[in-house]
Amino acid sequence: MEFEWYVREQQRPLFRFAVVLTGDPVFAEDLLADVLGTAFENWAKVTAADNPHAYVRRMLVNAFIRSRRRGGRVATYPDLEAVIPPVADHSGGHAERDWLAGEMRKLPPRQRAALVLRFYEGLSFGEIAALLGTGENAVRSNLSRALRRLRLELSEDAEDSQPERLEV
Repeated sequence: MEFEWYVREQQRPLFRFAVVLTGDPVFAEDLLADVLGTAFENWAKVTAADNPHAYVRRMLVNAFIRSRRRGGRVATYPDLEAVIPPVADHSGGHAERDWLAGEMRKLPPRQRAALVLRFYEGLSFGEIAALLGTGENAVRSNLSRALRRLRLELSEDAEDSQPERLEV
């Protein structure tokens, strides 16, 4: 039996076994990689066994038990910031961008186009008017109405998030 064929055929079942054994897919993947490396180095011994698959599974179990025994000797860090610097959380920016995209979809097409051309592309009123086939005053009017509508939506959202005050 070839090692490459064995890995191709048995890697998924061995991985599932390792996940059930360890309870952690990431640790299971590392453990399986180590065991398969050891099995490759000793492939003649593995294939000499009556059941090579059972032999490799037993290697997985033994490697898992050894890793648990070594766990007491591994230095743990109660404060990860000493080892890994904190990373900024950008979820707020993504949420705001999603909110703004949703509000922009509610605008009429000309207002939306005027906003994008003015604030995203940085075009002048004259350039926007030429692209949209309207006058500069129409562009200013579309921008004003779009911004007013976005401000109203923003102020309504802010009012909705304020806790209600009871009057005494």
